[in-house]
Amino acid sequence: MKILFILTSHDALGDTDKKTGFWVEEFAAPYYVFKDAGAEITLCSPAGGHPPIDPNSALPDFQTDSTRRFDHDNEAQQQLANTLKLSDVSASDFDAVFYPGGHGPLWDLVSDQMSIALIETFIRQNKPVSAVCHASAVLLSANDNGQPLLQGKKVTGFSNTEEEAVGLTNVVPFLLEDELGHKGGLYSKGEDWEPYIVEDGLLITGQNPASSEAVAQAVLMKVK
Repeated sequence: MKILFILTSHDALGDTDKKTGFWVEEFAAPYYVFKDAGAEITLCSPAGGHPPIDPNSALPDFQTDSTRRFDHDNEAQQQLANTLKLSDVSASDFDAVFYPGGHGPLWDLVSDQMSIALIETFIRQNKPVSAVCHASAVLLSANDNGQPLLQGKKVTGFSNTEEEAVGLTNVVPFLLEDELGHKGGLYSKGEDWEPYIVEDGLLITGQNPASSEAVAQAVLMKVK
């Protein structure tokens, strides 16, 4: 079983002087779900190298068993520090793709043509495409047989109320909940900050950081 992780390379939080990137829990929790199941994991990002970590996700309040495990896992940290370039991977080499969230994907992966092409290829090859939190944005520009991939598909992602709670409604380039609906997605959500995932065929999406592990477990059920 081979799983491809695609992480953001974007670190600027809009026009503010703050930094963003990927959310550690949304990487670490799925990483260990897959690793403990015996999967071979490949990490990549648009720029390659070390993808930026959202500094807020490293704060004490947001640590979990998975993030603490990652903090002491030298092998995983080395792998993260040396991600492949997105341009150097092929969907044919993997059984599924997983996109960790954090705000970064709203600026780069949402419109990255290589990422979009990979998603479309995974779908054509009948392989799961999964994303959590803000990373559901990677699905917005993908197509399937000439139609928007999200058209009529059940999907979730970071909600408007969660975005408001973190005070970034006027900073992000768009509200993900709204945009998923604009692209024809059948958006639904659970309680703020609680685990909530949606499956529709090959698409598996999670609402927020707490949903990360469940998304990975759902992917495993499709590729085992």
